[in-house]
Amino acid sequence: MLSAQKLREENIAEYLLYMWQTEDILRAYECDEGRIERELIPRLGVSGDDAAGLKSWYAGLCEMMRSEGVRLKGHLRVNKNVLDALDELSARLLKSENFPRYREALYKILPYLAEVRSRGERKDLSDIETCFDVLYGVTLLKMQKKEISAETMAAVRDISAAIGLLAAYYKKDREDPLDFSSRPRSVC
Repeated sequence: MLSAQKLREENIAEYLLYMWQTEDILRAYECDEGRIERELIPRLGVSGDDAAGLKSWYAGLCEMMRSEGVRLKGHLRVNKNVLDALDELSARLLKSENFPRYREALYKILPYLAEVRSRGERKDLSDIETCFDVLYGVTLLKMQKKEISAETMAAVRDISAAIGLLAAYYKKDREDPLDFSSRPRSVC
């Protein structure tokens, strides 16, 4: 719970991936709060007030998953809102002449994203959500100790770089709003 809040403040991309993983963990426990308390929380090595806080946080997430109809698949509205904010920021960065590094990073990964879409069922995802799907999918493969091709890892490095840049701009924009005006200026 505290780590999620800290991630949200420090790196919105890592936060979103963490939250997707949390959704999947809660699904693995069937959003059964008793099982989560008996099995999951002790595995995390937390106790006392930390365990109580985590139990409460997980219970709230489980309730949200049930009420939003995403107990079996999909993402919570709060996580979709983060993705929407990142999509919006990406569009603003691309439209502005002030962020050529971001534009180059995103254009570099477009062929990867087109390939992923051509293979997948969900062809209507935004570029940013497709990036997160790739990053999360590779994370799951690594956790399962499955082999990942060199080509896939090269794509993941480029996608990670673009999403990392987007996350850095997100943080900067929250701290001191970015200048999206059409006059170029020196910005990373």
